[in-house]
Amino acid sequence: MLPLILQGVFFVSHTISDKKALLARVRRIAGQVAALERALEAEDDCGAVLQQVASIRGATQGLMSKLVEGHVREHVAVHSQEAARELEPVLEILRGYLK
Repeated sequence: MLPLILQGVFFVSHTISDKKALLARVRRIAGQVAALERALEAEDDCGAVLQQVASIRGATQGLMSKLVEGHVREHVAVHSQEAARELEPVLEILRGYLK
């Protein structure tokens, strides 16, 4: 993907600039899913399985939060400082909702 050029400033998509951190999150989620699969195969205690599912849900919501925030910052609020300022309260609410 080519960088976006806006008023002489180069912008790289947030999924490219944050690629290492995003992939680390995805790999952790994959490990959690694999652990869940092993727990189900081993017929582990229901409480342990539910805890694993809750952990996966939290991890995926954290990933979603990072992706949405990056998207909004890079593609929506990039057009003006005012838009970026007005967006901060919305992002704060979104972060709380996705926790």
